[in-house]
Amino acid sequence: MALLVQKYGGTSVGSVERIEAVADRVQRHREQGDDVVVVVSAMSGETNRLVALAKSMQEVPDQREMDVLLSTGEQVTIALLSMALKNRGLDARSYTGSQVRITTDSAHGKARIQEIDTEAMRTDLDAGRVVVVAGFQGADELGNITTLGRGGSDTTGVALAAALKADECQIYTDVDGVYTTDPRVVDSARRLNKITFEEMLEMASLGSKILQIRSVEFAGKYQVPLRVLSSFTEGEGTLITTEGNEDMEQPAVSGIAFNRDEAKLTLQGVPDIPGIASKILVPISDANIEVDMIVQNVSADGTTDFTFTVHRNEFDQAMEILQAIQAELGARGVVGDAKIAKVSIVGVGMRSHAGVASTMFKALAEESINIQLISTSEIKVSVIIDEKYMELAVRSLHSSFELSGTGVKAEAE
Repeated sequence: MALLVQKYGGTSVGSVERIEAVADRVQRHREQGDDVVVVVSAMSGETNRLVALAKSMQEVPDQREMDVLLSTGEQVTIALLSMALKNRGLDARSYTGSQVRITTDSAHGKARIQEIDTEAMRTDLDAGRVVVVAGFQGADELGNITTLGRGGSDTTGVALAAALKADECQIYTDVDGVYTTDPRVVDSARRLNKITFEEMLEMASLGSKILQIRSVEFAGKYQVPLRVLSSFTEGEGTLITTEGNEDMEQPAVSGIAFNRDEAKLTLQGVPDIPGIASKILVPISDANIEVDMIVQNVSADGTTDFTFTVHRNEFDQAMEILQAIQAELGARGVVGDAKIAKVSIVGVGMRSHAGVASTMFKALAEESINIQLISTSEIKVSVIIDEKYMELAVRSLHSSFELSGTGVKAEAE
């Protein structure tokens, strides 16, 4: 017997037939003696439909009312799933976020969870009920409905697992686990049986779409075992856990992430004086534009080229800001490139293996792929390259680190 929190995304509950399949899976776990809390998203396509309705009323919809509207998507799913479970003879009870009493701050559209009241859920579980909770939502201290933003249902699932001290949080999606890289790019990509919180956090932040960053951060903070599984095929999936149980021969690289949504900007010939980075980045931050990689190169004439990357959707806005402050900063010019990509290798094994970066750079050089920027951490190396070479780079690196097999250590430098 175990206490499981299972989260099903929009694709997994995208039709009545798929909701019935979810109910079948929950029934099997109950028959095995497991207690189950189910967290669901809105049915696939529903959120987009609601957004379109809102924009037909207001060009820029009111954020409070938007949260009221969007929260109805999950309300439909919890009711339908609870009905399906009852039809199978299981006692089930649905809850919206506010009914559970998931208390958040008042940042509509991107609220953060502050507290979860588990009393009602525990009472239901003790009575043998299946608890079905609407993901993506909560309520602030004044009772206003709030939504948690991108990946909010994953965050709800992990947060409930942490609050209930569940044995495992299972994230059901349309893939059967975390792979060494995207199988659509590399046919021989391999599903990982296990990956650490650190590695998954890096993979998520670097472009892997399997899990959202917030949910992985939450799971790591509260040490919630997290498993990624497929809603459509049976299997063990990928367990995301602490580093303690790793194999002795941990490969240097566990996976390769990539992101097509990058854009690069450079402010050329900026005076190399204290505070110049702040003068460049504060206006960017004030515009709520997130900066990723930053590189500053100082030349012999006392000036510097200041380069950074942003999301491609924010490229034009960031360029306008730099052009507006160029004269004030005494810069020679502003240049940008929206046709770049970021490719990253990730692995906790980098801590104990030398030569990882040189192996990466050698592999790219052999394919005549030029590296524009480099960023490193303890367990990752990221490079910015021309977008047209992205898939070639991923395939080359996947081969160089032998990720189709068991993974190998990089050669010593």
